[in-house]
Amino acid sequence: MALAQKRTHVRLPPEVNRILYVRNLPYKITGEEMYDIFGKYGAIRQIRVGNTPETRGTAFVVFEDIFDAKNACDHLSGFNVCGRYLVVLYYQSNKAFKKMDAEKKQAELDRVKTKYGINTEEIKK
Repeated sequence: MALAQKRTHVRLPPEVNRILYVRNLPYKITGEEMYDIFGKYGAIRQIRVGNTPETRGTAFVVFEDIFDAKNACDHLSGFNVCGRYLVVLYYQSNKAFKKMDAEKKQAELDRVKTKYGINTEEIKK
């Protein structure tokens, strides 16, 4: 109980959240092994291990408590798993969607250019 009272007055940096993004994982790692590694630091709500060619070697770990996530990030960043050193970061949604937003904006710009017959190559000359 005393520990819970201490936590209410702690101010965390703004990038700290309950979702951790883990990179440089061995390709053969399972969800159960992830629970074994990360479960030592607190209750886990969800683990998503990447299984497509673009997401292999990465995972998202969602903790129930933000302080457990911070503790796991502090202790497991650089942890050696099967000869690979983990990179543990806080998930930042604004960075994740930045590339998608740029692609959408470019597609909208191209659509407007074709609609109004604007050719940028002629303008550059």
